[in-house]
Amino acid sequence: MSKVYAFLADGFEEVEALAVIDVLRRANVDVTTFSVMNRFEVNGSHNIIIKADKLIEEADWSEADVLFLPGGMPGTLNLGACSRLTDQIKQFFKEGKRIAAICAAPSVLGQLHILEGKKATCYPGFEDKLLGAEHVKDGVVTDGTITTARGMGYAVDLGLELVKLLVGQETSDEIRESIQYNY
Repeated sequence: MSKVYAFLADGFEEVEALAVIDVLRRANVDVTTFSVMNRFEVNGSHNIIIKADKLIEEADWSEADVLFLPGGMPGTLNLGACSRLTDQIKQFFKEGKRIAAICAAPSVLGQLHILEGKKATCYPGFEDKLLGAEHVKDGVVTDGTITTARGMGYAVDLGLELVKLLVGQETSDEIRESIQYNY
């Protein structure tokens, strides 16, 4: 079973995080949320407080198959400022492991130079932060081991794409039907 680590920072976009996590858990993907804020309670961009499963200091990186970064502001900036996280993103990329980011969060990947030569999407206005990427306007795009999504309106799509990649198209389709999403 695939293991996804989802990272929360003050100012994260709540729906982007929770919709993706919800869809993954419906597919029985093991998702653990991590706070990068040195406390379990993380305040979203719309003042919804979410309690993370663990602190980033508790992460056993060898167990994770996927790193997921929700967007939002200033959540994206807080994720990008966390060296524990950015060091692991670079390591995951080097090892060919999967990384996903939505909205403004693909900018973190761009600033780490891991989007070079890849198709990527992001929230409008962050295109210049996708250093070396071929920016596309698709809602969700996977290029190799990197999956990016444009924004909150594509959170369910991102979750379904990750289910397809981790579990299979059939399970992704079953979840799409069960939640009555564009079905």
